[in-house]
Amino acid sequence: LTGTRIIYDRKFLLECKNSPVARTPPCCLPQIPGVTSLAQSSLVKLEELKERNESEEALPGEQPLHTAP
Repeated sequence: LTGTRIIYDRKFLLECKNSPVARTPPCCLPQIPGVTSLAQSSLVKLEELKERNESEEALPGEQPLHTAP
């Protein structure tokens, strides 16, 4: 099988890098933290969960939600 090989010159590729189309993500791109979106949002959520867990542990007289093995 043979196909058509498209060869782009360096100047064209460098111009494409600055194109607005190249800087706009596709509309149906899934949001994967750290891959297709910034990982900051997932880090913030982890910090919030950690703080919530620590505050729940600090409350005296409350029964823990889980039991140790």
